[in-house]
Amino acid sequence: MSEEKQYVVVMLEQEDFGIDIQQIETIIRMRDITRVPKAPSFIKGVVNLRGDIIPVMSLRLKFNLSPDEYTPDTRIVIIKTEEHSIGMIVDRVKEVVEFSKDSIETLQRLAIGDEQNWTQGVGKTEGEVVTLLNVNALLDEILDA
Repeated sequence: MSEEKQYVVVMLEQEDFGIDIQQIETIIRMRDITRVPKAPSFIKGVVNLRGDIIPVMSLRLKFNLSPDEYTPDTRIVIIKTEEHSIGMIVDRVKEVVEFSKDSIETLQRLAIGDEQNWTQGVGKTEGEVVTLLNVNALLDEILDA
């Protein structure tokens, strides 16, 4: 029997991305973000979440998509690793899905540069393909910048 893993599926433009549910601390509605001088363009600023100051990034800008368009569905997904927390702005949170290891396919390394490290594969569900994000690689790159 293969092991099932849960992912929260979020949308950016018309694409579905999966984030390992175990890495998500919380999901909050869009709120005012305090800008940080001289931050990279994809870092929108910081938010105060229950007394913790959390940096917030635009996944759209990080992935070279069009700039964020805030709607009532826009959310900030707070990711927590052992050392850091970061918020990621997404267009919409869709659902939670389970993928077995067998249903996840690794991508051929077609991406150029660091983008290939941001994904850990694709999962297929009901005819749709969900790109599974490697949040640790994404955070490592951002924090090393």
